[in-house]
This record gives sequence, structure tokens and C-alpha cells, in this order.
Amino acid sequence: MYMNEETAVPYVFLLLAIAVEVVATSLLKLSDGFTKLWPTAGSLVGYAAAFVLLAIVVRTVPVGVAYAVWAGLGTAAIAAVGVLFLNESVNFAKIAGILLVIGGVVTLNLGGAH
Repeated sequence: MYMNEETAVPYVFLLLAIAVEVVATSLLKLSDGFTKLWPTAGSLVGYAAAFVLLAIVVRTVPVGVAYAVWAGLGTAAIAAVGVLFLNESVNFAKIAGILLVIGGVVTLNLGGAH
């Protein structure tokens, strides 16, 4: 499938939605169970913004593809954020799981889910 400017725009919105969701999830961790006001507010606003962007994306991108990309890249990104910034451990199983999730997203996209 040839991707031109018009067909690329929804995927730009999807990447933005994923980025906003990753920030919101990071703030969720920092909210300490919704006991800290600003991380809680940022998390809730971030999730709302991410879902609005995702809703825009699924107007033109099949929902299965959009959600698979959202889940796969979001999972990989938040795992990386956890390791790099939130002092979470990394091990072979975690890396293998992330690679399997990304592989599933690639397979879904190559398998004609468009």
C-alpha cells in the first residue's frame, strides 16, 4: 500500500495518541494511587486526550489495526519508560514479551488487516 500525505495523517495522530497515553500512564504511576493532585489531573487529562485522538484515527484506520498498533507500541514505550525513568527492572522475559507484542502488531499489519 502506497502511503501519501493524506493516508499518513491518521498514523501521525495515532503516534501522537500513543505518546500522550504513555505520558498519562507515567503520570498514573507518579500519582501514587490518585493521592497526588497534579499527576492525577495530568493522567486523567492525558487519557482523555489520547482517547479523543484514537477516536479520530479509527474514522479512517481499521479499528483492529489502530488498536493493535496502540497496544503494541504503547506497551513497548511504557516498558521502556519504566526501565529508564521509573526504576523498574529489565530481564530477558520482559524484553522477549515486548518483542512478541511488536511482532504481533507487524504480523497483523502485514496480514492484510487494512
